[in-house]
Amino acid sequence: MAKPKKRYVCQSCGSVSSRWQGQCPDCSEWNSLVEDAGAVVTPFSARHNLRSGGRPFELVGLDSELALPERMSTGIQELDRALGGGLVAGSATLIGGDPGIGKSTLLLQAAARIAARGLAVAYISGEEATDQVRLRARRLGLGRAPVQLAAATSVRDILTTLSDAGAPALVVIDSIQTMHSDLIEGAPGTVSQVRASAGELIRFAKETGSAIVLVGHVTKDGTIAGPRVLEHMVDTVLSFEGERSHQYRILRAIKNRFGGTDEIGVFAMAEEGLSEVGNPSALFLTHRGEAVSGAVVFPALEGTRPVLVEIQALTVRLASGATPRRAVVGWDSGRLAMILAVLEARCGLSFSTAEVYLNVAGGYRLSDPAADLAVAAALVSALSERAIPAETIAFGEVALSGELRPVAHGALRLKEAAKLGFERALVPASLAAGKDGVQLVGFKTLGELVDHLLERR
Repeated sequence: MAKPKKRYVCQSCGSVSSRWQGQCPDCSEWNSLVEDAGAVVTPFSARHNLRSGGRPFELVGLDSELALPERMSTGIQELDRALGGGLVAGSATLIGGDPGIGKSTLLLQAAARIAARGLAVAYISGEEATDQVRLRARRLGLGRAPVQLAAATSVRDILTTLSDAGAPALVVIDSIQTMHSDLIEGAPGTVSQVRASAGELIRFAKETGSAIVLVGHVTKDGTIAGPRVLEHMVDTVLSFEGERSHQYRILRAIKNRFGGTDEIGVFAMAEEGLSEVGNPSALFLTHRGEAVSGAVVFPALEGTRPVLVEIQALTVRLASGATPRRAVVGWDSGRLAMILAVLEARCGLSFSTAEVYLNVAGGYRLSDPAADLAVAAALVSALSERAIPAETIAFGEVALSGELRPVAHGALRLKEAAKLGFERALVPASLAAGKDGVQLVGFKTLGELVDHLLERR
């Protein structure tokens, strides 16, 4: 019989190697390869007939009638929206975010509201003592909430305690990087420990029907620390975004097996904790009493929710020979370079001697390609120092040829704009038909838009 092979796992990036090396070939970290004692790879040639000893299972058709999963409301509408309607029994949810962004605060508020309805809730902290959690609860006005607290890091002890007391409706683990499984060698937070601990906790959720929420640390580039497989193991991945210096936070669904992705929930940080923001469009729009050059409103779309944000541009002419600067906040710098190139090559505008600053107001981050037209309009307005009317929005995708292309869910964007009092929209020509009380002005190319913005009024 062939000898089983060992494998070595990088504790930094999670890559697997068949032999130990001083430096990881994938992430170039030194002395990060550790033998994975919990997994021994046996060569295929050494295995027996795979058809013998197995247990047959039942196959079902796609048209089989299945009951929809039951959802448990958290009592926080914005959190329920990001989850797709609430927590599903037996599901595993992973929430990540920067330190101090409000992950523990939000989950403690949700746990208190669920427990107030008579459901059993367990909050397990691996980073703080129970007294620290109690102090936070008192600051939030939740000191009398019937939430069961514990400070523990051993997965075996946690599962034994939860099983003896009866499976609760919700289990919060804060955080998964502090958990330790005695079935695997290694310190808490290593790739093998995170994978093994999460696997045992998720198995408990599936077997008992408890909804489990795992808090995850993030790296300096914003990704969840630990093995990438952790995001594949759970049912839902939520990312808590925002700057600690800003009041507002965005909870974004990156993955959801029970609902749509890219749904967002918007919160505001206050003394009593995180409060919901029911109208995020009003949140990200500044006071628009007087039109200012370089400011354009863009109707972004997050999942099924339209959000109006203000895009601000500023250009500063430099003396000849100086190197112009390009600064972007809230948008892709590569996308800005493309829009500037199209404006120069297709529209004859010169930005080569001007510094360009672009900002998305309110700390919002845009990834929607429909923002191209709004950014281009803001740049032209800033360069020409001609303000775009305050009741105007703009959206559409810009091609390298200068052509303006339509984007998805135009009617939904216009409906939100009309609700907030906007009367005019700059859009690609294919959308130029009056809808929802908003006058549409269509353009086939970016050059036509530039001519429209630069014409004398």
